[in-house]
Amino acid sequence: MFELWQLPLLVGTGLVAGFVDSIAGGGGLITVPVLLSLGLDPRHTLGTNKLQATFGATSATWHYADAKTVSLKDCGRGFLLSMLGAALGTLAVQRVAPAFLQRAIPILLIVAAIYTLLKPRLGEKDLHPRMARGWFDLLFGLSLGFYDGFFGPGVGTFWTMAFMLGLGLNMTRATGHTKVMNLASNASSLAFFLLGGNVYFGMGLAMGVGELLGARMGSRMVIVRGTKFIRPIFIAVVLALTLKLLYDSRLK
Repeated sequence: MFELWQLPLLVGTGLVAGFVDSIAGGGGLITVPVLLSLGLDPRHTLGTNKLQATFGATSATWHYADAKTVSLKDCGRGFLLSMLGAALGTLAVQRVAPAFLQRAIPILLIVAAIYTLLKPRLGEKDLHPRMARGWFDLLFGLSLGFYDGFFGPGVGTFWTMAFMLGLGLNMTRATGHTKVMNLASNASSLAFFLLGGNVYFGMGLAMGVGELLGARMGSRMVIVRGTKFIRPIFIAVVLALTLKLLYDSRLK
């Protein structure tokens, strides 16, 4: 149970994180440090974070689907494979330390940011897909689902890039599809944290209220303003996440 003075902090944190996450991902950059600062151990931090993140992903998915930015029917197979991948990743992280990823992932994120900067028209409009949807779902559903359950930072970036480069979606549609897959992996991973008793419901629900509101505002702005609005926020979040991971790796 959290103290009453922490309530506005938790809701406000969820609000900001939900807004940022629904646009470009990286909400964990905001929520995880706050939970740790309130005295949660790492395992309860990750479990509680998955609870509140599921609220945000659900809200964003709903609004993107309602605006016809994403077809939930087309995402069914990828959703299930992402759930499976996340379940395997969550089981694996309990046996293998993910420290090695803290050195590899920043490199991949920097590559994604540089590629986006050098391709100013990337995601501007829909293009012809480079992969069949079945193979895309199998490859990225399992691999990125696994990664989200195992480690997680930057998964929204990788999904957005995958949808743009693999299926040729514009950045607005890629962002909407990303939130559906985030919902799948968050929900799957959350189930295992719940089974392990590693979730503080009070804190998670308080943050979740903020996430619902923030994700609603962020997804609406994406839908109305499109790629030109997403692009600078996407790059900024990727660079911030990269710097955070590099800083964390120096401390280990």
